[in-house]
Amino acid sequence: MSSDDLERRYRRLLAVYPWQHRRVYEDEMLAVLLADARPGQRRPGAAEVRDLVGAGLRARLRVGARGFTEPSWADAATVTGLLVAVALLALAGKALLNQVIHPGLPPGYVPSGPDLVDWLRVAGWAGVCAAVLLGRRWAAAGLAWAGVLGWGALVAPRTGDNPTYVVDTLPQFALAVVAAAALTVPAPRRRAIALLGVRRLLALVLGPAAMVALLVTNRVTSPTFDFGGGMSYQFFYGIEASSELVLWLYVAGLAVAALAMVIAVATLTAEVRRRIVVMLLPVAALALVIDNALAGWATSTMYMGHTIPLVPAQWAMLVLVAPVTFLAGALLVRRREETLRMVALGRDADREQPTGQ
Repeated sequence: MSSDDLERRYRRLLAVYPWQHRRVYEDEMLAVLLADARPGQRRPGAAEVRDLVGAGLRARLRVGARGFTEPSWADAATVTGLLVAVALLALAGKALLNQVIHPGLPPGYVPSGPDLVDWLRVAGWAGVCAAVLLGRRWAAAGLAWAGVLGWGALVAPRTGDNPTYVVDTLPQFALAVVAAAALTVPAPRRRAIALLGVRRLLALVLGPAAMVALLVTNRVTSPTFDFGGGMSYQFFYGIEASSELVLWLYVAGLAVAALAMVIAVATLTAEVRRRIVVMLLPVAALALVIDNALAGWATSTMYMGHTIPLVPAQWAMLVLVAPVTFLAGALLVRRREETLRMVALGRDADREQPTGQ
């Protein structure tokens, strides 16, 4: 009975290895482990557990790294890098225009205007987009990583005195990291144009531009701010209009632009589409954590009148949520595709089976 218990426990440890490895070597490894066991031994020793688990995790890491070299990951990285760069360019352009265009505000309320950093953000992400479209992938990656380092140099030092500002900018920082990492993945020259085609490319590039144009137009044509309170207007998530019809026309225009972008991504192959979602999920998870898990902290900081520092556990959550989400998403994609592959093999075997057997 002790031999059966030991064998069962060894099999549990060997489950750490990838199934491809176990299918070929599990019986041989198990025979060697049982042969080396002491008489009457009922459980693996601490050194054996350490060695088996460590070797199994390293084997899984090697298999996982090979999985990221698949062409579908490179294609997804190409599309994701361009998509995120265009989105960041739109956000930077909108922020700059908000400081240039300020209709209806009294002189004392007018912002000072954009500074050099605002212009550099627009120029940098415009350069990234242009480099991707021209096939200069390494130039695009270099500019994107420069944007990431720029955030670290300008924003990170404010962690101590203004943590709310740092936390609020983390989703855009995460987008910059996603763009830089995606553009670093090797891919054929001008792969984005070949993969997307003209229509999808126009949707992904012009969609954000159209959204920014609509929002800027709304800002210019919004009802004049009336300190007397006599002006009535419709308001919806920052969009202002003098009538409900005009308000919903703006919303419809934004929805159409967003839908065109979604359709452009949705019409790609399923393998590429799944991986694009996996690359973007970490940013969504980070934003969700900030909006929910840290909502109480942000509110308290606003009304307490002084800075409330984040505790180490909260910083750890902010740092880990993105990579954990990405790894979990990549694992789920792999398992789903392995399942689909096995189902397809089973169907092929059924078709080859002679009728009546």
